[in-house]
Amino acid sequence: MKQLILKNKLVIAGVILGTIGGFAYWYFIGCAGGACMITSKPLNSSIYGAIMGGLFFSILKKEKKTSK
Repeated sequence: MKQLILKNKLVIAGVILGTIGGFAYWYFIGCAGGACMITSKPLNSSIYGAIMGGLFFSILKKEKKTSK
């Protein structure tokens, strides 16, 4: 478990920052009418932010090359 966390610490940081960003987006901008699927509820916005943050930070992750 510890190796999994250390190996993916950049992606985990992206998920955490994305969740905070998604919640902040809902709180400060949001959707007043409730017709927006993502920004109408804080849970939806936070989950969307977590997914986007994890995907974005996984792009930045460098893979180790193994030689045979």
